[in-house]
Amino acid sequence: MLSVAEAVTAIRSASPRLPSEAEPLGPELAGRVLTADVVAAVSLPPFTTSAMDGYAVRAADLGGPPVPIAFRVAAGDPPRDLEPGTSAGIATGAPVPGGADAVVPIEHAGEQDGGLVADQPAVGANLRPAGGDVSAGQVVAHAGATLGPALLAAIASAGIATVDVSASPRIAILVTGSELALPGRPLAPGQIYESNGTALAAQAARAGAELVSSVIVPDDRGATERAFAHAIEGADMVVSSGGVSVGPHDHVKPALDSLGVQEVFWRVTHKPGKPLWFGVAPSGTLIFGLPGNPVSSLVCFELFVRQALEQMTGALPRPRLVARLAEPVRRLAERDHAVRCRLAAGPEGELLYPQTDQDSHLIAHAAAADAVALVAAGEGDAAAGELVEYLPI
Repeated sequence: MLSVAEAVTAIRSASPRLPSEAEPLGPELAGRVLTADVVAAVSLPPFTTSAMDGYAVRAADLGGPPVPIAFRVAAGDPPRDLEPGTSAGIATGAPVPGGADAVVPIEHAGEQDGGLVADQPAVGANLRPAGGDVSAGQVVAHAGATLGPALLAAIASAGIATVDVSASPRIAILVTGSELALPGRPLAPGQIYESNGTALAAQAARAGAELVSSVIVPDDRGATERAFAHAIEGADMVVSSGGVSVGPHDHVKPALDSLGVQEVFWRVTHKPGKPLWFGVAPSGTLIFGLPGNPVSSLVCFELFVRQALEQMTGALPRPRLVARLAEPVRRLAERDHAVRCRLAAGPEGELLYPQTDQDSHLIAHAAAADAVALVAAGEGDAAAGELVEYLPI
């Protein structure tokens, strides 16, 4: 068995980088990964603008008699110059007239006989200087960043219409088990409703992948081999759940062997997920055989499949999240343990409250958890108050 670190290294080493694509900027790029830095075409803001509704002034002109209001300027109006001894009404976001060095907020000013009356403001008050956010030629977003709403908005504001992004990894999902039925259909004796495919598809979408197929495969050697052969043809990655042990109904490993898939490793020193299988097809398609228990499948995707997706797209690793255990957790002597927990605020930061029952088949129970705490193997307990890494689920 490999350690978690050894398995991650093997997965990343075997995961090919996908090609880059130039794509028009739009909301459909959310979740895609930049493959090149994005440089601002214009400064933000492109010109000095007003931070308030009010009056653009020369600060030295105020504090005495009313200052004549020469004109008013709204957002979108072209810039104008302000003659000495005059002021201008101005809207938030409008270009500050040339010569003005401050803006007096409307609530701090009054108008008298067509002139502005206000106390003298500080020079620079309520101005948003040109390039105060970013200057033309500066990097707005770095390669490896995953596009989200704020980053898409920043790139659009910087005048960029096209960005270079990684191709989306194409994922095929196979869920094995003759006992599985689709939700909504009556259950025959001995059947259960399928859930792993639903969870894996949702996780794939959240990780920025494109789902190309998702099928249920009965516990039959021929059907398993045919399903894998078809999935490998149209995907960069195939993720299966179940059938990776050595029982009489576990057909995944022999089916993949018949298809010439090279095994990279089988089994990791981790709970849940000990029987995890990983290999590479002759075409280069990555194959993950996840355990069939729902929680094991869920956790293995977050811990291992996501590593391949990051490597394939060039995505920056997810930030390391840490919190303190609210209660002690018994360590496993030889395996790291992903412990399902509920997150709650504590007096010194977030606390992880372990769920009482950690069995891997309890998906409804696991759905009440917010995170899995990653507790390293060892003797004794991980003590209450100990700082541990966790993954949100």
